[in-house]
Amino acid sequence: MRATRLVLGAVLTLPLPALAQAPAAAGGDPRAGHGFIATPVFAAEEDQKLLALFEGLRVADVTDGMDAVGLPNVGLMDPEVRPLWKDVQAYTHRFVGIAVTARYVPTQRPAAGKRPVEEYDKWSGEWYGTLSPEPFQDLLRPGSALVIDDAERADVGSIGSNNILAWKSRGAVGVVTNATARDTDEIATEKVPLYFRRPGRGIRPGRNEIESVNRPIVCGGVLVVPGDVVVADGDGVLVVPRAVAADVARYARLILEGDKAGRRGLYQKLGLPKDKSVE
Repeated sequence: MRATRLVLGAVLTLPLPALAQAPAAAGGDPRAGHGFIATPVFAAEEDQKLLALFEGLRVADVTDGMDAVGLPNVGLMDPEVRPLWKDVQAYTHRFVGIAVTARYVPTQRPAAGKRPVEEYDKWSGEWYGTLSPEPFQDLLRPGSALVIDDAERADVGSIGSNNILAWKSRGAVGVVTNATARDTDEIATEKVPLYFRRPGRGIRPGRNEIESVNRPIVCGGVLVVPGDVVVADGDGVLVVPRAVAADVARYARLILEGDKAGRRGLYQKLGLPKDKSVE
């Protein structure tokens, strides 16, 4: 089944999301739960070709591209999901990446309570190892954008200055969460792009558990499917569905180049020195 849209005088055909077969039809017990949106898989080479189309594009340009393909306001995260830090000279807080997703949920398990330090350390270590690990790390590769749906109301820092560097070392270009992070001073110093709602101080043990990895999630109010394109800058975060990403990028490029040309002329008229934004 396919959906057809009229875009800029041309017909754009969009594949509809693949639906997994319901377990009842396959003889399974529907009470055991089932996912209905498939996770697409793409080669690293495909990701890099797509990312090249988005190189240097801003959230504003890509938003215009989404309008042009008939998807206005789709993929725009809640503006409360914002950059931890900004670099207004070289714009190193900006990134474009391919979504790898993870979902943490609030726990229903009891806290550690008061116990000897050695027992507490064992308890927290086991929690990290079995209930709230980071199994998405092996999926990260150059150009990945890690998007985490976390326990929004928990005061938990699932993201910190140590593990965010580990994710970067595996190729992640940026991290987005609908919730919290801790060690924010150090993350800003490390200059790893992070988009989040607010600081969270506690550790994961006793607060959240991993629910799934590389499955469709909701972050900042929008659907994020693994393989989608994530664009982030000072204006916020935008998720571009993979099926329309190339068309969106081509239109966005026209917007960006036109904007740069117009502002270069105004810079010259006003006697302003050129900066990276008009190069």
